[in-house]
Amino acid sequence: MPDAPSHSLARHRELIETALRRAVEFDADCPATLAEAIRYSLLAPGKRLRPLLALLAAEACGGSAAAAVPAAVAVEMIHAYSLVHDDLPAMDDDDLRRGRPTCHKQFDEATAILTGDALQSLAFEVLATGVAPADRAARCCAELARAAGPCALVGGQADDLAAEFRPIGLERLQSIHRRKTGALFRAALRLGAIAAGASAAQVEALTLFGERLGHAFQIVDDLLDVAGNQDDVGKRLKKDRGRGKATYPELLGLEESRRRALALIAEGCAALESFGPRAAPLCELAEFVGRRTC
Repeated sequence: MPDAPSHSLARHRELIETALRRAVEFDADCPATLAEAIRYSLLAPGKRLRPLLALLAAEACGGSAAAAVPAAVAVEMIHAYSLVHDDLPAMDDDDLRRGRPTCHKQFDEATAILTGDALQSLAFEVLATGVAPADRAARCCAELARAAGPCALVGGQADDLAAEFRPIGLERLQSIHRRKTGALFRAALRLGAIAAGASAAQVEALTLFGERLGHAFQIVDDLLDVAGNQDDVGKRLKKDRGRGKATYPELLGLEESRRRALALIAEGCAALESFGPRAAPLCELAEFVGRRTC
């Protein structure tokens, strides 16, 4: 993948890919078409930023990446479900995702809806059965439920749809993306920290890092929609303008948007100073977000 994070994260990516494949090995009670659609959506080639954040957060807190694998799988399932539903005709109406037909184009709308439903419920099963001890599993389930719920991911999506063809300011745009995009970045880091038994101070520092990183990610995403290469990005570009959506480049201009993204990444990395060298992989991943082309 172009501009991918360095080979130093190869072990983490292998852990994630192996765990994702195992999590969608179903028995005969799962209809074959549904199982195929779930695997098609979850295992599609991707950067795996959110699961990587979960593993790296656990290690930054002194824990092991292995302990956070269920958290990594769960947050990627929620991310995949949100993309499947976002792409539906009633939502963002996209026919291309990660360089391939979207789930409802590859299968059909009903299958896509059920695929998203299944991934959402699977995420909590993975957390509840995979994270130990039980009190950490319960905290992780509550954390992910909040991030995916009406005041975060789903609420941000609802406001994003409501803002189509309506002028909104920078503050409103930031509010939408703090929830729609940022919630899962924060959750991934917090889940990894919880799985590792992190202190409250560590969780707070990682939360601040996640807020800055999620904000920067969305700015770069908006920049790619305006000036990216569709073959690299893997989805239809300039669609936000076509739907009358406000974007960072529209409100701030291209250069100021780039400057803000880099400044946010620097602020996020500064929040991790107390972790010392253990935070280096997180900062490397953040810098990748700032320079990504896909």
